[in-house]
Amino acid sequence: MKSDLDNTTMPLARTIDDHFSSLTDPRYINKSDHILLDIITITICAVICGADMFTEIEAYGKAKYDWFKRFLELPSGIPSHDTFNRVFLLLNPNEFQSCFQQWIKTVASVTSGEIIAIDGKTLRRSHDRSANKAAIHMVNAWACHNGLSMGQYKTDQKSNEITAIPKLLKMLEISGCIVTIDAMGCQKKIASLIIQKEADYALALKGNQGNLSEEVELYFKEALQCGIEDYNIQSCETVDGDHGRIETRRCYTCSDIEWLEEGKHWPGLKTVVMIESERCIDNVVSKDARFYISSLHNNPEHLLHVIRSHWGVENSLHWVLDVAFREDECRIRKGHGAENFSMLRTIAVNLLRKERSDKRGIKGKRLRAGWDNDYLLKVLAGA
Repeated sequence: MKSDLDNTTMPLARTIDDHFSSLTDPRYINKSDHILLDIITITICAVICGADMFTEIEAYGKAKYDWFKRFLELPSGIPSHDTFNRVFLLLNPNEFQSCFQQWIKTVASVTSGEIIAIDGKTLRRSHDRSANKAAIHMVNAWACHNGLSMGQYKTDQKSNEITAIPKLLKMLEISGCIVTIDAMGCQKKIASLIIQKEADYALALKGNQGNLSEEVELYFKEALQCGIEDYNIQSCETVDGDHGRIETRRCYTCSDIEWLEEGKHWPGLKTVVMIESERCIDNVVSKDARFYISSLHNNPEHLLHVIRSHWGVENSLHWVLDVAFREDECRIRKGHGAENFSMLRTIAVNLLRKERSDKRGIKGKRLRAGWDNDYLLKVLAGA
Protein backbone atom coordinates (compact mmCIF):
# COMPACT_ATOMS: atom_id res chain seq x y z
CA MET A 1 0.00 0.00 0.00
CA LYS A 2 1.07 3.58 -0.57
CA SER A 3 3.05 5.32 2.13
CA ASP A 4 1.74 8.86 1.47
CA LEU A 5 -1.75 8.23 2.84
CA ASP A 6 -4.06 11.03 3.95
CA ASN A 7 -5.81 11.02 7.30
CA THR A 8 -9.12 9.79 5.90
CA THR A 9 -7.81 6.64 4.25
CA MET A 10 -5.16 5.80 6.85
CA PRO A 11 -7.53 3.67 9.06
CA LEU A 12 -8.53 1.47 6.11
CA ALA A 13 -4.97 0.94 4.90
CA ARG A 14 -3.70 0.24 8.40
CA THR A 15 -6.54 -2.19 9.19
CA ILE A 16 -6.10 -4.34 6.09
CA ASP A 17 -2.30 -4.28 6.22
CA ASP A 18 -2.16 -5.11 9.95
CA HIS A 19 -4.38 -8.15 9.72
CA PHE A 20 -3.85 -9.62 6.24
CA SER A 21 -0.23 -8.89 5.33
CA SER A 22 0.80 -12.39 6.49
CA LEU A 23 -1.32 -14.12 3.82
CA THR A 24 0.60 -16.25 1.35
CA ASP A 25 -0.10 -15.27 -2.24
CA PRO A 26 -1.33 -18.54 -3.87
CA ARG A 27 -0.63 -17.43 -7.44
CA TYR A 28 2.40 -18.70 -9.37
CA ILE A 29 2.16 -16.19 -12.22
CA ASN A 30 1.11 -12.56 -12.76
CA LYS A 31 1.61 -11.63 -9.11
CA SER A 32 3.00 -8.23 -10.05
CA ASP A 33 -0.06 -7.32 -12.13
CA HIS A 34 -2.34 -7.25 -9.12
CA ILE A 35 -1.02 -7.08 -5.54
CA LEU A 36 -2.63 -9.53 -3.10
CA LEU A 37 -3.39 -6.89 -0.44
CA ASP A 38 -5.03 -4.70 -3.11
CA ILE A 39 -7.29 -7.64 -4.03
CA ILE A 40 -8.12 -8.36 -0.37
CA THR A 41 -8.87 -4.70 0.35
CA ILE A 42 -11.15 -4.20 -2.65
CA THR A 43 -12.98 -7.46 -1.91
CA ILE A 44 -13.63 -6.73 1.77
CA CYS A 45 -14.88 -3.23 0.94
CA ALA A 46 -17.05 -4.53 -1.90
CA VAL A 47 -18.69 -7.26 0.23
CA ILE A 48 -19.41 -4.74 3.01
CA CYS A 49 -20.97 -2.45 0.39
CA GLY A 50 -23.33 -5.01 -1.13
CA ALA A 51 -21.33 -7.13 -3.58
CA ASP A 52 -22.34 -10.80 -3.41
CA MET A 53 -20.33 -12.24 -6.31
CA PHE A 54 -17.02 -11.66 -8.08
CA THR A 55 -18.54 -9.82 -11.07
CA GLU A 56 -20.06 -7.33 -8.61
CA ILE A 57 -16.72 -6.95 -6.83
CA GLU A 58 -15.05 -6.03 -10.14
CA ALA A 59 -17.83 -3.54 -10.95
CA TYR A 60 -17.55 -1.99 -7.47
CA GLY A 61 -13.76 -1.66 -7.79
CA LYS A 62 -14.06 0.08 -11.16
CA ALA A 63 -16.73 2.45 -9.85
CA LYS A 64 -14.49 3.36 -6.89
CA TYR A 65 -11.20 3.33 -8.80
CA ASP A 66 -10.26 6.96 -8.10
CA TRP A 67 -10.87 6.46 -4.39
CA PHE A 68 -8.94 3.19 -4.17
CA LYS A 69 -6.06 4.73 -6.16
CA ARG A 70 -5.45 7.12 -3.25
CA PHE A 71 -4.08 4.31 -1.06
CA LEU A 72 -3.65 1.16 -3.17
CA GLU A 73 -0.89 0.49 -5.71
CA LEU A 74 -3.15 -0.94 -8.45
CA PRO A 75 -0.25 -1.39 -10.94
CA SER A 76 -2.61 -2.80 -13.60
CA GLY A 77 -5.84 -1.14 -12.52
CA ILE A 78 -8.79 -2.98 -10.97
CA PRO A 79 -8.48 -6.79 -11.32
CA SER A 80 -11.00 -8.68 -13.42
CA HIS A 81 -13.67 -10.84 -11.82
CA ASP A 82 -11.69 -13.87 -13.02
CA THR A 83 -8.68 -12.68 -11.02
CA PHE A 84 -10.76 -12.15 -7.88
CA ASN A 85 -12.28 -15.59 -8.40
CA ARG A 86 -8.91 -17.28 -8.95
CA VAL A 87 -7.31 -15.73 -5.87
CA PHE A 88 -10.09 -16.79 -3.49
CA LEU A 89 -10.36 -20.20 -5.12
CA LEU A 90 -6.67 -20.80 -4.33
CA LEU A 91 -6.24 -18.83 -1.08
CA ASN A 92 -5.44 -21.05 1.92
CA PRO A 93 -8.62 -20.92 4.07
CA ASN A 94 -6.71 -21.79 7.24
CA GLU A 95 -4.47 -18.75 6.78
CA PHE A 96 -7.49 -16.59 5.99
CA GLN A 97 -9.23 -17.89 9.10
CA SER A 98 -6.16 -17.06 11.20
CA CYS A 99 -6.16 -13.48 9.91
CA PHE A 100 -9.89 -13.31 10.62
CA GLN A 101 -9.29 -14.51 14.19
CA GLN A 102 -6.64 -11.83 14.77
CA TRP A 103 -9.00 -9.19 13.43
CA ILE A 104 -11.80 -10.30 15.75
CA LYS A 105 -9.53 -9.96 18.78
CA THR A 106 -9.16 -6.27 18.00
CA VAL A 107 -12.90 -5.81 17.40
CA ALA A 108 -14.19 -7.27 20.65
CA SER A 109 -12.88 -8.70 23.88
CA VAL A 110 -14.72 -11.78 25.11
CA THR A 111 -15.37 -11.31 28.81
CA SER A 112 -16.23 -13.81 31.51
CA GLY A 113 -19.81 -15.00 31.23
CA GLU A 114 -20.07 -14.42 27.47
CA ILE A 115 -22.36 -16.98 25.86
CA ILE A 116 -20.80 -18.63 22.80
CA ALA A 117 -23.44 -20.36 20.66
CA ILE A 118 -22.09 -23.07 18.33
CA ASP A 119 -24.27 -23.96 15.37
CA GLY A 120 -23.93 -24.98 11.73
CA LYS A 121 -25.29 -23.69 8.44
CA THR A 122 -25.19 -25.31 5.00
CA LEU A 123 -24.18 -23.19 1.99
CA ARG A 124 -26.87 -24.70 -0.20
CA ARG A 125 -25.57 -23.72 -3.66
CA SER A 126 -21.94 -24.63 -2.93
CA HIS A 127 -22.35 -28.19 -4.21
CA ASP A 128 -20.44 -29.14 -7.36
CA ARG A 129 -22.06 -32.07 -9.18
CA SER A 130 -19.35 -32.19 -11.85
CA ALA A 131 -16.77 -32.91 -9.13
CA ASN A 132 -19.17 -35.05 -7.04
CA LYS A 133 -18.79 -32.48 -4.25
CA ALA A 134 -21.57 -31.96 -1.69
CA ALA A 135 -22.56 -28.55 -0.39
CA ILE A 136 -20.23 -27.40 2.37
CA HIS A 137 -21.43 -26.87 5.93
CA MET A 138 -19.98 -24.06 8.08
CA VAL A 139 -19.98 -24.41 11.87
CA ASN A 140 -20.06 -20.95 13.49
CA ALA A 141 -19.24 -19.66 16.97
CA TRP A 142 -21.47 -16.69 17.84
CA ALA A 143 -20.75 -14.41 20.83
CA CYS A 144 -24.27 -13.54 21.94
CA HIS A 145 -23.50 -10.47 24.08
CA ASN A 146 -21.04 -8.92 21.61
CA GLY A 147 -23.21 -9.90 18.65
CA LEU A 148 -20.18 -11.10 16.67
CA SER A 149 -18.98 -14.27 15.00
CA MET A 150 -15.83 -15.47 16.76
CA GLY A 151 -14.85 -18.03 14.13
CA GLN A 152 -16.06 -20.77 11.81
CA TYR A 153 -14.98 -24.17 10.55
CA LYS A 154 -15.90 -26.00 7.36
CA THR A 155 -17.27 -29.53 7.13
CA ASP A 156 -18.43 -31.44 4.07
CA GLN A 157 -21.84 -32.20 5.52
CA LYS A 158 -23.98 -31.57 8.60
CA SER A 159 -23.28 -35.00 10.09
CA ASN A 160 -19.60 -34.03 10.41
CA GLU A 161 -20.38 -31.28 12.94
CA ILE A 162 -19.31 -33.71 15.68
CA THR A 163 -15.72 -33.65 14.40
CA ALA A 164 -15.76 -29.98 13.38
CA ILE A 165 -16.91 -28.56 16.72
CA PRO A 166 -13.79 -29.64 18.68
CA LYS A 167 -11.55 -28.15 15.98
CA LEU A 168 -13.45 -24.87 16.15
CA LEU A 169 -13.34 -24.81 19.96
CA LYS A 170 -9.56 -25.32 19.92
CA MET A 171 -9.23 -22.18 17.79
CA LEU A 172 -11.19 -20.01 20.22
CA GLU A 173 -10.29 -18.31 23.47
CA ILE A 174 -13.29 -19.23 25.62
CA SER A 175 -11.98 -19.19 29.19
CA GLY A 176 -14.76 -18.04 31.52
CA CYS A 177 -17.39 -18.28 28.77
CA ILE A 178 -20.49 -20.47 28.47
CA VAL A 179 -20.73 -22.64 25.34
CA THR A 180 -24.16 -23.69 24.07
CA ILE A 181 -24.59 -26.40 21.43
CA ASP A 182 -27.62 -28.22 20.04
CA ALA A 183 -28.10 -31.97 20.37
CA MET A 184 -25.68 -32.80 17.53
CA GLY A 185 -22.80 -31.56 19.69
CA CYS A 186 -23.88 -33.24 22.91
CA GLN A 187 -20.81 -35.47 23.16
CA LYS A 188 -18.58 -36.40 26.11
CA LYS A 189 -15.40 -35.40 24.24
CA ILE A 190 -16.84 -31.99 23.44
CA ALA A 191 -17.93 -31.44 27.05
CA SER A 192 -14.47 -32.49 28.21
CA LEU A 193 -12.76 -30.06 25.83
CA ILE A 194 -14.93 -27.18 27.01
CA ILE A 195 -14.05 -27.91 30.64
CA GLN A 196 -10.35 -28.22 29.75
CA LYS A 197 -10.54 -24.74 28.22
CA GLU A 198 -11.90 -23.42 31.55
CA ALA A 199 -15.36 -22.72 30.18
CA ASP A 200 -18.87 -23.99 30.99
CA TYR A 201 -21.45 -25.65 28.78
CA ALA A 202 -25.19 -26.05 28.24
CA LEU A 203 -25.85 -28.91 25.81
CA ALA A 204 -29.20 -29.93 24.34
CA LEU A 205 -30.31 -33.52 24.89
CA LYS A 206 -32.10 -35.72 22.38
CA GLY A 207 -32.27 -39.38 21.49
CA ASN A 208 -28.65 -39.41 20.32
CA GLN A 209 -27.67 -39.76 23.99
CA GLY A 210 -29.95 -42.71 24.63
CA ASN A 211 -30.03 -43.59 28.33
CA LEU A 212 -28.95 -40.14 29.49
CA SER A 213 -31.77 -38.41 27.63
CA GLU A 214 -34.32 -40.99 28.83
CA GLU A 215 -33.21 -40.75 32.47
CA VAL A 216 -33.44 -36.95 32.53
CA GLU A 217 -36.81 -36.86 30.79
CA LEU A 218 -38.34 -39.51 33.06
CA TYR A 219 -37.05 -37.77 36.21
CA PHE A 220 -38.63 -34.43 35.33
CA LYS A 221 -41.92 -35.96 34.22
CA GLU A 222 -42.18 -37.91 37.46
CA ALA A 223 -41.29 -34.81 39.47
CA LEU A 224 -43.99 -32.72 37.77
CA GLN A 225 -46.57 -35.41 38.50
CA CYS A 226 -45.60 -35.85 42.14
CA GLY A 227 -44.47 -32.32 43.07
CA ILE A 228 -41.09 -30.78 42.33
CA GLU A 229 -40.43 -29.87 46.00
CA ASP A 230 -39.72 -33.50 46.81
CA TYR A 231 -37.24 -33.78 43.93
CA ASN A 232 -34.94 -30.85 44.80
CA ILE A 233 -35.96 -29.02 41.66
CA GLN A 234 -35.89 -25.24 41.33
CA SER A 235 -37.97 -23.39 38.76
CA CYS A 236 -38.82 -20.06 37.18
CA GLU A 237 -41.40 -18.82 34.68
CA THR A 238 -41.51 -16.11 32.03
CA VAL A 239 -44.42 -14.88 29.92
CA ASP A 240 -44.16 -12.76 26.80
CA GLY A 241 -46.04 -12.21 23.61
CA ASP A 242 -46.93 -9.97 20.70
CA HIS A 243 -49.08 -9.96 17.56
CA GLY A 244 -51.63 -12.31 19.11
CA ARG A 245 -49.05 -14.79 20.40
CA ILE A 246 -48.51 -15.53 24.08
CA GLU A 247 -45.63 -17.77 25.12
CA THR A 248 -45.03 -19.11 28.61
CA ARG A 249 -41.69 -20.70 29.44
CA ARG A 250 -41.04 -22.69 32.58
CA CYS A 251 -37.50 -23.69 33.43
CA TYR A 252 -36.88 -26.56 35.88
CA THR A 253 -33.35 -27.28 37.12
CA CYS A 254 -31.86 -29.93 39.37
CA SER A 255 -28.31 -30.28 40.70
CA ASP A 256 -29.04 -33.21 43.02
CA ILE A 257 -28.17 -35.77 40.35
CA GLU A 258 -26.84 -38.80 42.23
CA TRP A 259 -29.66 -40.75 40.60
CA LEU A 260 -28.29 -40.01 37.12
CA GLU A 261 -26.18 -43.07 36.27
CA GLU A 262 -25.00 -41.76 32.91
CA GLY A 263 -24.10 -38.41 34.46
CA LYS A 264 -20.98 -39.85 36.07
CA HIS A 265 -19.36 -40.13 32.65
CA TRP A 266 -19.83 -36.46 31.70
CA PRO A 267 -16.98 -34.10 32.71
CA GLY A 268 -18.10 -31.14 34.78
CA LEU A 269 -21.80 -32.03 34.77
CA LYS A 270 -23.61 -30.23 37.62
CA THR A 271 -27.18 -29.56 36.53
CA VAL A 272 -29.94 -31.05 34.40
CA VAL A 273 -32.56 -28.78 32.87
CA MET A 274 -36.05 -29.01 31.46
CA ILE A 275 -37.66 -26.11 29.60
CA GLU A 276 -41.38 -26.34 29.01
CA SER A 277 -42.82 -23.97 26.41
CA GLU A 278 -46.52 -23.24 26.01
CA ARG A 279 -47.62 -21.16 23.02
CA CYS A 280 -51.07 -19.71 22.50
CA ILE A 281 -51.73 -18.38 18.99
CA ASP A 282 -55.32 -17.40 18.11
CA ASN A 283 -56.58 -19.51 21.04
CA VAL A 284 -54.73 -22.58 19.77
CA VAL A 285 -52.36 -23.92 22.45
CA SER A 286 -49.25 -26.01 21.74
CA LYS A 287 -46.69 -27.38 24.18
CA ASP A 288 -43.22 -28.85 23.96
CA ALA A 289 -40.46 -29.78 26.39
CA ARG A 290 -36.70 -29.70 25.84
CA PHE A 291 -33.94 -31.12 28.01
CA TYR A 292 -30.35 -30.03 28.64
CA ILE A 293 -27.27 -30.85 30.68
CA SER A 294 -24.98 -28.14 32.02
CA SER A 295 -21.79 -27.56 34.00
CA LEU A 296 -23.36 -24.42 35.48
CA HIS A 297 -24.69 -24.25 39.02
CA ASN A 298 -28.40 -24.57 39.76
CA ASN A 299 -29.93 -21.22 38.82
CA PRO A 300 -33.09 -21.55 36.71
CA GLU A 301 -33.27 -17.86 35.71
CA HIS A 302 -29.67 -17.85 34.50
CA LEU A 303 -29.93 -21.19 32.73
CA LEU A 304 -33.11 -20.11 30.94
CA HIS A 305 -31.31 -16.96 29.75
CA VAL A 306 -28.29 -18.98 28.58
CA ILE A 307 -30.36 -21.52 26.66
CA ARG A 308 -32.59 -18.89 25.04
CA SER A 309 -29.51 -16.90 24.00
CA HIS A 310 -28.37 -19.84 21.85
CA TRP A 311 -30.89 -18.92 19.17
CA GLY A 312 -29.04 -15.64 18.60
CA VAL A 313 -26.78 -17.49 16.17
CA GLU A 314 -29.84 -18.34 14.04
CA ASN A 315 -31.58 -14.97 14.28
CA SER A 316 -28.58 -12.63 14.24
CA LEU A 317 -26.13 -14.48 11.98
CA HIS A 318 -27.65 -17.23 9.83
CA TRP A 319 -30.83 -15.27 9.03
CA VAL A 320 -28.79 -12.14 8.21
CA LEU A 321 -26.47 -14.13 5.92
CA ASP A 322 -29.47 -15.48 4.03
CA VAL A 323 -31.54 -12.28 3.83
CA ALA A 324 -28.98 -9.43 3.70
CA PHE A 325 -26.16 -11.34 1.95
CA ARG A 326 -28.19 -13.87 -0.11
CA GLU A 327 -25.82 -16.62 1.00
CA ASP A 328 -28.11 -19.46 -0.03
CA GLU A 329 -28.19 -18.09 -3.60
CA CYS A 330 -24.40 -17.88 -3.95
CA ARG A 331 -23.07 -20.31 -6.60
CA ILE A 332 -19.36 -20.00 -5.77
CA ARG A 333 -18.23 -23.61 -5.47
CA LYS A 334 -14.80 -24.26 -6.99
CA GLY A 335 -11.70 -24.85 -4.84
CA HIS A 336 -11.71 -22.89 -1.57
CA GLY A 337 -13.96 -20.19 -3.03
CA ALA A 338 -17.15 -20.98 -1.08
CA GLU A 339 -15.33 -21.25 2.26
CA ASN A 340 -13.31 -18.07 1.75
CA PHE A 341 -16.32 -16.09 0.56
CA SER A 342 -18.23 -17.29 3.60
CA MET A 343 -15.41 -15.80 5.69
CA LEU A 344 -15.73 -12.50 3.81
CA ARG A 345 -19.44 -12.35 4.56
CA THR A 346 -18.77 -13.05 8.23
CA ILE A 347 -16.15 -10.29 8.38
CA ALA A 348 -18.69 -7.91 6.85
CA VAL A 349 -21.43 -8.92 9.31
CA ASN A 350 -19.09 -8.36 12.26
CA LEU A 351 -17.94 -4.92 11.13
CA LEU A 352 -21.42 -3.74 10.20
CA ARG A 353 -22.82 -4.89 13.54
CA LYS A 354 -19.97 -3.22 15.41
CA GLU A 355 -20.81 0.14 13.81
CA ARG A 356 -23.74 1.44 15.85
CA SER A 357 -24.12 5.12 14.88
CA ASP A 358 -26.51 4.11 12.09
CA LYS A 359 -29.58 2.38 13.56
CA ARG A 360 -30.65 0.71 10.33
CA GLY A 361 -30.36 -3.01 9.71
CA ILE A 362 -27.46 -4.75 8.01
CA LYS A 363 -28.93 -4.35 4.52
CA GLY A 364 -29.39 -0.60 5.03
CA LYS A 365 -25.86 -0.23 6.35
CA ARG A 366 -24.46 -2.07 3.33
CA LEU A 367 -26.26 0.35 1.02
CA ARG A 368 -25.00 3.39 2.92
CA ALA A 369 -21.42 2.10 2.96
CA GLY A 370 -21.62 1.68 -0.83
CA TRP A 371 -22.83 5.26 -1.27
CA ASP A 372 -20.71 6.99 1.38
CA ASN A 373 -16.94 6.40 1.53
CA ASP A 374 -16.68 8.19 4.86
CA TYR A 375 -19.23 5.80 6.37
CA LEU A 376 -17.37 2.81 4.90
CA LEU A 377 -14.18 4.04 6.61
CA LYS A 378 -16.16 4.36 9.84
CA VAL A 379 -17.29 0.73 9.53
CA LEU A 380 -13.74 -0.46 8.89
CA ALA A 381 -12.30 1.71 11.66
CA GLY A 382 -14.20 -0.47 14.16
CA ALA A 383 -11.35 -2.94 13.80
